Amino acid sequence: MAKGNNGIRDWIKALFIAIILTFIIRTFLFTPVVVDGFSMEPTLQDKDRMIVSKIGEPKRFDIVVFQKSESEDYIKRVIGLPGDRIEYIDDQLYINGTPYDEPYLDEFKQKMVDGPLTGSFTLRETPVGSDVVPEGHLFVMGDNRQGSRDSRHIGAIPLEKIIGTTNIVYFPIREIKIISK
Repeated sequence: MAKGNNGIRDWIKALFIAIILTFIIRTFLFTPVVVDGFSMEPTLQDKDRMIVSKIGEPKRFDIVVFQKSESEDYIKRVIGLPGDRIEYIDDQLYINGTPYDEPYLDEFKQKMVDGPLTGSFTLRETPVGSDVVPEGHLFVMGDNRQGSRDSRHIGAIPLEKIIGTTNIVYFPIREIKIISK
């Protein structure tokens, strides 16, 4: 009878350790997320499943997940870091006066026939309301520039709202990929 109890006790202990490890990993290291919507097309598709890493600080052009509200998370691309001056002129991104290529937009730009993919703007013309991205904030945009609600509409995102960065699509299986910048 004692051997049976030890076996059950070992299974309970192993299950408890597995639950604790899962909690620690999901809370502090990695968590899954489902893309909801079309604002990151063509890079990400609606219902793609991704892994979010909670390790490290977001860098320019990383894809980040942030908490927009208590019940809603957004997935966008980091365009501006704290202190950056961001502007678009004639569909060209300028950061601190330097033009930057955005190869992840090439597919959409080729399809545009009636004007630019990204309309011209400066940070002052957005809810950010200043010339630079505020300290402790990021300026983010969706890759589907004409169908994205992003920092041009909701302002700069506080770093404490960032859940993590993501670049691994694991589902659907036929679409498994690592997204490069």
